[in-house]
Amino acid sequence: MKSRRVAVALTIAGSDSGGGAGIEADLKTFAALGVHGVVAITSVTAQNTLGVYAVHDIPPEIVAKQIEAVAEDIGVNAAKTGMLSSSEIIVAVASTLRRYDFPLVIDPVMVAKSGAPLLKPDAVETLVKELIPRATLVTPNRMEAEKLTGIMIRSLDDARRAARRIVEEYGAEAAIVKGGHLDGDESVDVLYYRGRYREYRAPRIKNGCTHGTGCSFSAAIAAELAKGRELEEAVETAKRLITMAIDYGLRIGGGHCPVNPMAWLEIDAWRWRVVKSVEEALARLLSSEELVLPYAPEVGINIAEALPYPYARSIGDVAGVLGRVVKTPRGLRAGGPVALGASNHLARLVLAVMRHAPWLRAVVNIRYVPELVEAAENLGYRVARVDRSREPVEIRAREGGTMEWIAESVFSEIVADVVYDEGGWGKEPMIRVFGENAVAAVEKLLSIVERAERRR
Repeated sequence: MKSRRVAVALTIAGSDSGGGAGIEADLKTFAALGVHGVVAITSVTAQNTLGVYAVHDIPPEIVAKQIEAVAEDIGVNAAKTGMLSSSEIIVAVASTLRRYDFPLVIDPVMVAKSGAPLLKPDAVETLVKELIPRATLVTPNRMEAEKLTGIMIRSLDDARRAARRIVEEYGAEAAIVKGGHLDGDESVDVLYYRGRYREYRAPRIKNGCTHGTGCSFSAAIAAELAKGRELEEAVETAKRLITMAIDYGLRIGGGHCPVNPMAWLEIDAWRWRVVKSVEEALARLLSSEELVLPYAPEVGINIAEALPYPYARSIGDVAGVLGRVVKTPRGLRAGGPVALGASNHLARLVLAVMRHAPWLRAVVNIRYVPELVEAAENLGYRVARVDRSREPVEIRAREGGTMEWIAESVFSEIVADVVYDEGGWGKEPMIRVFGENAVAAVEKLLSIVERAERRR
């Protein structure tokens, strides 16, 4: 095989028109792990989060030609199989793969999350005889392992026996029986490899998204094998990726929501982006300090930007200015660097606002002055007033309750650009300006201040 800088992984599987499983999930997983993905499509399905409505199998010879095409030109470092549908397709895949020696992960897909069959009953025996002996690793869930081995799996001991049978009787190099369908506070996967067992544990995520778990898990293992990782190390990475993908699943559709393998890549990327965005916004604010200084509140100015949905959950997912921006004898100065978790009040506010308007991920505050409100209205911004005297005592007493109350009071009715209040007992009057990101929020604030200054 030609030497290359980018590892290549092949998925031999069906297409999910809903984008949650199959080759769509596999390619997202490959991309998240920095591997170039190539495909051999076995079936085209008409499905969504509610079910599978039609299946069209690709002719076996076309499946084989797809494998040959990518293997002969691009080269393949590792492959995985998913939905194979029929005995004829399995035979075609098995005979083609015998010509190549790259690692092979077999996800023995039999039934869709909705319960629709994805492997014809007579094809199970063909899978066992023709393809599993070629496998580096087989990754069945509990039900698939039961069908493959005839062992009823109700415990980890049962899972161990099934994994061992797949290796010692069916000829796979390794097998891992996944624990997602077993009981317990943890999801425990049992690997049998080179004569010994290993368990991979993760907290069981309640109400997580699970459509495409098997696809993404096996794809992650194949991706790591393609990069040259050892099998146990590859499984460990895949376990962490799929746990994150379930936890940060995409709540779309009316049925089983899909996992989000891109969370592996996107969370760290967005953390970096929001910090850089707030740093840029802070620089823009400080460069206009002569304009802003007369309107700086006594409590200081802060700028906050949250990670986008579905990643923003707590104040640790919101970047802000540590120590705020405060008035000093030398003008406006940042009390500290921009960091995640640096903001409290504004972070809670923007998180609450995002429940109503997910695209408004940033906010900046300034002292309330009636002229600024008038300028905002004249510029065509949507302005809302909050009456702090109407805030319930029990909400005021709860940490972060005020910010959530402000967000609910306004954004349950309208999506505002500017929200202001005239203060209350021990509370400084404040204007808060919202934007799609920190730079947009600060630019909006500066346009308001500039308009007010021109009318003075």
